[in-house]
Order: sequence, then C-alpha cells, then structure tokens
Amino acid sequence: MLDKIVIVGVGLIGGSFALALKRAGQVREVVGIGRHPEALARALALGIIDRVCDDYADAMDNADLVLLAAPVAQTGPILAALLPHLAPGTVVTDAGSTKCDVVAAARAVLGERVAQFVPGHPIAGSEANGPDAALAGLYQGKKAVLTPLPENAASDVERVAAAWRACGAVIHQLTPEDHDRVFAAVSHLPHLLAYALVDDLAGKPHADMLFQYAASGFRDFTRIAGSSPEMWRDISLANQAALLTELDAYLAQLTTMRAMLAAGDGAGLHDIYANAQRARHEWQIAIEAGSTRAPIQENT
Repeated sequence: MLDKIVIVGVGLIGGSFALALKRAGQVREVVGIGRHPEALARALALGIIDRVCDDYADAMDNADLVLLAAPVAQTGPILAALLPHLAPGTVVTDAGSTKCDVVAAARAVLGERVAQFVPGHPIAGSEANGPDAALAGLYQGKKAVLTPLPENAASDVERVAAAWRACGAVIHQLTPEDHDRVFAAVSHLPHLLAYALVDDLAGKPHADMLFQYAASGFRDFTRIAGSSPEMWRDISLANQAALLTELDAYLAQLTTMRAMLAAGDGAGLHDIYANAQRARHEWQIAIEAGSTRAPIQENT
C-alpha cells in the first residue's frame, strides 16, 4: 500500500497508472502536477487524481512514489524542479519510451541522489491522449520494462515493480542500451513509418480522394500516426542513433523490394511476403499463448 503517489503529467499513461492502483486498492492519495491546468482539472473531475498541486514542494511532501509521465525531453527539467523537495524515502520512476537519454538526464540532474530514480517503461498505450483516454485496465497483462541502475537499492526497484504488478503488468528487465535498441526496431520505426505515409498522402493534390477510399488496411497500418507529435518527436530524437540504424536497414529492404518489383521478380517478392507472414503468425501465436519469449512490442 502506497500512502501517496505523485503523477507528473496526468494523461493516458499517468492517468491509467493512477486508476489501476486505485482499482487495486494500493494507494491512498494520488496527487497530480503538470504543465496543463485544464488537463489536471479534468483528471480531478474524472476522479483519476485526488488533488492538484501547483508546486513541487506541496506535491512531493511525504510522497512514496513519483511517476514522470511526460515527454522524455522534459525529464531533466522535471527532475530539477522536484530535486529540492525530494525526501530520502521517495522513489522516482518514469514511463518514457527511451531510456539511455532519460538515465543520462537523471544522472546529470540528480547526481548522488540518482539512486532514488528507477527507470521504467510500460509497454502499453493508445493513439488517444489526455486524461479522458485513461483506462484502469490499460496495463493488464502487458509488459512493464524496468532498466535499474547499479546505484538502485533492491527495495526501491521492488517498490516500482510492485506498483506495476498491482496495475496488472508483467515485469521485465533490460539494460537501457538493450531497451533502446529493441524499441527502435519494434516501436519507434513503425511510428516513423506511419507518420511518413500519412504525411506523404496528405501532401498529394488528390489527398481527399485517397483518404476517401482508404479502408481497414490503411487504418490498421496508420493508427499510431494519431499519437502525440510532441511525444514522438522527442522519442525519435532521443533514440536517434538506434533509430537511424533501423531506418537504414529498412531502406535497404525497400531498395531490394523495389528492384524486385521493377524486374517483375514475383518469386523474390513472394519469398519476402511468405517469410514475413510466417514470422507474423509465430509472433501472434506466442503472444496469445503468453510466452515470455514473445517479442516485446509497444501497443501505441
């Protein structure tokens, strides 16, 4: 049982965390703080949080756990704002989709207090934003990846892990470097591709006609392009090196497939399609079976 948690950024991710802990009966008070007063007021009206704080001195007083659920580029400024009010017994974690940059920001700002910061990333989400999108069951059965620091006390890591387990999540651990390489491939690149396709079509002279006839395949492929541009701009830049590596590999694959298409190489295209279909089916079976070997994915 947590007496008090602080959510910095009460939108889909932070709001769902609060609702899940409340539903599980694992928190007595949830305090919200952030950049947008209207979002905080809405979260309060929806019962996601119990109180809104205007400053970190009030918010951090007697806090057991703090969740940073804001765009990753804000990690440093947020930690700098809360540091003067960070009590020895308070644990801070985050929900950022990149980890190396978040860890670097935490080390730069917190210094010797970095031991109180346990990096994390819940692998769940939606293209919807804001407190109205928050769901108590968002994390049920989903992975929550922690990337603990050498300085973290085992009890602090367990406090964060226990909170996510109370939300219904399954805990995984990776190094920050492995985390960023994995998610560059299975999350950040797909978002970049979806944004690129929609932007390309929207810029065509006959865009209205194209969107008029777009159906389920287009909808499924581009759903994630409805996500927050600010968040995904920050994620793309934060994971630049790993994302460029994956993007270059994908461009090479596209070049290969373009050459096959230009040459009328049906057999070559079929081989790629068949291999992709087989891998997709195996992944889906593993997911449905709840296999711990299933690839980690981000449902955003």
